[in-house]
Amino acid sequence: MAQSKADGIYFGMMSGTSLDGVDAVAVEWREGAVPRVLAQSAISFPGPLHDELHGLQQAGYDEIDREARAANQLAHCYAQCSAALLELGSLQASEVRAIGVHGQTIRHRPERGYTRQTNNPALLAELSGIDVIADFRSRDIAAGGQGAPLVPAFHATVFGAPGTTRVVCNIGGISNLSVLHADGSISGFDCGPGNALLDYWAHRHLQQRYDDGGAYAAQGQVLQLLLADLLGEPFFALAPPKSTGRDLFNSDWLTAKLASHAALAPADVQATLTFLTAVSIAREIERHAVDCDAVFVCGGGALNRTLMRDLKSALSTLGLHVSVQATDVLGVPALQVEAFAFAWLARQFVARQAGNLTAVTGAAGPRVLGALYPR
Repeated sequence: MAQSKADGIYFGMMSGTSLDGVDAVAVEWREGAVPRVLAQSAISFPGPLHDELHGLQQAGYDEIDREARAANQLAHCYAQCSAALLELGSLQASEVRAIGVHGQTIRHRPERGYTRQTNNPALLAELSGIDVIADFRSRDIAAGGQGAPLVPAFHATVFGAPGTTRVVCNIGGISNLSVLHADGSISGFDCGPGNALLDYWAHRHLQQRYDDGGAYAAQGQVLQLLLADLLGEPFFALAPPKSTGRDLFNSDWLTAKLASHAALAPADVQATLTFLTAVSIAREIERHAVDCDAVFVCGGGALNRTLMRDLKSALSTLGLHVSVQATDVLGVPALQVEAFAFAWLARQFVARQAGNLTAVTGAAGPRVLGALYPR
């Protein structure tokens, strides 16, 4: 079997819009073989770092200095994950081709020509002794794209099945879809808020970072008038390519929407926000993948039983009676998928192959994504 110049072991690391911590995997690629996960690691952000990253989502005092210091702390978190992967996989740093690391999104404004994933990849290369590939989104934006989502090409590589249409739905802080069409074409886009608003509301009323298993939402009832108001957000009606983030779906957005609805029980709001995530995904599946045979969910939302139930219900109401399961059934645990994707993007960079899909992001053409920080 011929060996590819990009064969080898890669680490992928993702800290997503949910701001809960870092997920990391070590993956081995060999030409013509199924990629193999050698180790996985996850850490939660320390409270002060979580709070600072959340604060940096919006303009504030001395944010240049604050971001730089947060980026340094973030690099140490990534380095901690790298060390754990080396130990768990019985690996030496010299055996790893590269770390693909997303960084932490604090701004995503493609309509203004930029996106910002805070990170210090040079420090990570110094700490880990491994080549680091980072800043994957900016080249796509430079080519006129949205810079997101970047995972559909990876989803097609790992989860695609010729002759059948599958939907892969990532529910992190923001939800996005990859539609793997039966004819081999691929489309993808952001749907709207995933866990971002759910986490905010759970933290406000439960002092917890997230609604564990959707238990809080399960105590409430969906408020139809509020739901209709939330769904009135123009983003939901946009046609792809489209992407979004906390720049839109944040606490200020929710506060403004709630202002005209008096005396709402907090659990009912949580139930409504959960159904908002579900129905916004279901409507996009109806519009763009009505022929799908199955929906596979990854990200933290896959662990929210109420959200998964609501998604099945919303699809059924639209006449789409399809199975909804976590990606675990396809061999990749739901919480590993995005980190896996950034290991793949690192491999694409080493191979000098495109990591974006123009039909997804709207970029002028295929582009090699990322920037190298040598060890």
